[in-house]
Amino acid sequence: MEHSRRALIGGIGAGLALAGSGAPRAFAQNRKIGYAVVGLGSYATRQIMPNFAGCDSARLVALVSGTPAKLEQFGTQYKIPKTHRYSYADFDRIRDNPDIDAVYIVLPNSMHAEYSIRAAQAGKHVMCEKPMAISVAECQAMIAASKKAGKKLMIGYRSRFEQYNRLAIDLARSGHVGPTRLITAEHGFPAQPNQWRLDRPLSGGGSLMDIGIYSLNAARYLTGEEPVEVSAVESTDRNDPRFKTVEDRINFMLRFPSGIIANCVSSYSSSHNSYRVIGTQGYIDMEPATPYQGQSMTIRKDGVATPRVLPAAAKTQFAGQLDHLAECILTNATPIVPGEEGLADMRVIEAIYRSAAEHRSVGIKA
Repeated sequence: MEHSRRALIGGIGAGLALAGSGAPRAFAQNRKIGYAVVGLGSYATRQIMPNFAGCDSARLVALVSGTPAKLEQFGTQYKIPKTHRYSYADFDRIRDNPDIDAVYIVLPNSMHAEYSIRAAQAGKHVMCEKPMAISVAECQAMIAASKKAGKKLMIGYRSRFEQYNRLAIDLARSGHVGPTRLITAEHGFPAQPNQWRLDRPLSGGGSLMDIGIYSLNAARYLTGEEPVEVSAVESTDRNDPRFKTVEDRINFMLRFPSGIIANCVSSYSSSHNSYRVIGTQGYIDMEPATPYQGQSMTIRKDGVATPRVLPAAAKTQFAGQLDHLAECILTNATPIVPGEEGLADMRVIEAIYRSAAEHRSVGIKA
């Protein structure tokens, strides 16, 4: 863990100052958008990078890491030339590489804002992993930097590109089981010790910032509304060495303008991956709801519960996400999960933490 932390934070002090972006490039509609992946941890190397092979509009062209051995290993594996391998110390040189159109930030949460802003200042579009940042102020700074540079900013909400979740959104919002009255969303896993996610300076928080955001985001995308009030309770055993600086469990209830209530679970000590949309005529159940693969849906309507099985998807949620930003760049469209989506989640996250700390309901304003 210490070695990883030294490698990750080695470039933080480089600062945010950068020269302005270069002149915009003309995009041929039939070409693939080149990505640089920033941060070569498990998620990047096991999920993101292998899925470029299934993309129609995106390709991997560059790597950024503080670990030379990783640059060599994955550079060789993906045939990335040495000229397109960067350390955090020389990250800003990406502005001089015309093969890089976009960067995918897959770093610890506390580093998202700095590297997203520097990428935008270098004239690159940005995909940033969730949570977008560790504060509302950082999210706003990221959005402002991309707008100033005239570049796209998209947040890595992969479930929005997964076919069962897309169907659940359509069914819930169209009232397939009647108007939605209640949503339950539960996400958690037993966190293993000695991870950056358990170190608040890197993570910005505990389970809520990591796995609980799936419960929160699901409640928002299933309703299509923004919550106006939250009530939250935290339960953390501070004698557990994993939770010296971050929280374990947070249960939170969201109230939406239409009257929908969402009861949500975020946990680092129990296993959950599900949500249920309950309407006046039945429910839409997803369990598991948001894993890397293997989603399962059951719909109960008019007293009959039926599994809903979809044909195999043409591409994975990861490839769909990568292609979406690429196609938005090529057509100058706005991503369905822009920076404003990450900002909306962070506003609610700050309110959840405040509610839990102050033992009261907290209103949420846009």
